[in-house]
Amino acid sequence: MALKNHDFNDLVRLEQLRHIETGQPQALSYAGIASMEAYPASGFSYAAFLERLLDRAHHLVHDNHLDEVLQQPEKLFIRASRIILLLAAVLGGLAAVNAASESSTLNIYWLLVVLLGFNFLSMLLWCAGILLSVQGLSSGIAAQLACWLPFQLKKRESDSTGTFAARAWWETCLSGRVGRWRISMLTHQFWLVYLLAGMGVLILLMLAKQYDFVWGTTLLPENSLPELTRLLGVPMQHIGLAVPDGQQIAASRIGAGVQDSVIRSAWAEFLVGALIVYGLLPRLILMLLAFFMLKLSEYRYKLDLYLPYYVTLRQSLIAKEFVTSVIDRDPGMAKESLEPITRAKHSRRFPENALVIGVELDSHAIWPEGLVCQENVADQKTFARVSEMLKKSKGALVIGVAAHRLPDRGVQRMVRELATLVSGQIWLILLQSSPAIPVAESRRQAWYRLAQTCAIPAEHILS
Repeated sequence: MALKNHDFNDLVRLEQLRHIETGQPQALSYAGIASMEAYPASGFSYAAFLERLLDRAHHLVHDNHLDEVLQQPEKLFIRASRIILLLAAVLGGLAAVNAASESSTLNIYWLLVVLLGFNFLSMLLWCAGILLSVQGLSSGIAAQLACWLPFQLKKRESDSTGTFAARAWWETCLSGRVGRWRISMLTHQFWLVYLLAGMGVLILLMLAKQYDFVWGTTLLPENSLPELTRLLGVPMQHIGLAVPDGQQIAASRIGAGVQDSVIRSAWAEFLVGALIVYGLLPRLILMLLAFFMLKLSEYRYKLDLYLPYYVTLRQSLIAKEFVTSVIDRDPGMAKESLEPITRAKHSRRFPENALVIGVELDSHAIWPEGLVCQENVADQKTFARVSEMLKKSKGALVIGVAAHRLPDRGVQRMVRELATLVSGQIWLILLQSSPAIPVAESRRQAWYRLAQTCAIPAEHILS
């Protein structure tokens, strides 16, 4: 894996700022970034753009004193997680005490069911949820509560900066692939603490009191539980743990008589070994797997650069760089070095000889100055004519669409098919009938998604 100059927390901070700027821009001061210039780049680079975003975010956070606000959601989640783990310890201890009861006998299999049964069922549901991508199965109720509670408490506040920061943290860290593995981590931690607490209380009880271990059944065959004991003991024997033999198992049948210390010691070791081998070790392995997948998901996480917020910043923070040179130079002229010229931040220049077309535009669409629509694709006839023009042309394509309407399936199909015929650059312009009427964010987002599916760069989307 290539080294990166940022970590997942930096991306979370960017997402928090996006929510704050989108929902409450008037609450921020932009004085510190007003003088930031566009970074010249000959081609778009995710790393370069991210560097500019992080630099901008650093100034915004510093100027507006947002450090505490942005860190608060994570602190609330950690606090809720600790409460949930404390609850797991209490439940594990109570389960062991309840299974042991006040008598001097321990029903070995009832104790295993109490401590391992729900844990085993939880593991099965988790595996099914991961394989079927059903988050409700792969995350336990307690883990979901730890994720849900801080966010709900934050939502009770008014639409403040902290509320937007909490919503961004929740969406970034507790949803998608990152959220799936983060909640899985908390689920496995819950059951590990539950098992450790239960085993610890059980060991303390056996140290302080003498117990006889018994087993019995009414519905199952007589040899079923002894056979189960032998099967469960196979892995434990490989790691050096003692397993009761046939005579010790028979002597532990309910009503068989008084047990000696050897039988009690063998069953106690078997009980602790079963909790370790069939409870703690599988949970520990799954927790380590979830931790590895969480870090991998965080490493692979990328910002959605086709959101309107990032499209706007992508156009303003990254300036295009053109190279000028003399074509067909006079042989008598000295060789002239290439000179990079960076455009102004807000200027837009299209390639020469670009084919400019519209897609289902009306007569009120306002084109940018200097652009003349050569053809308006409104039916199959005009679509076929434009397709022939594109096949003969090797230049760029400028597509104008009506920003006020949502791209239906017909428009989406036309734009996609036209994009496949172009060998040069493609530009998408969102045209308005009246500049005074703002374009709805949902409609703008729909056009950006269409551009993404057609592999049109975000800096080639103009509105």
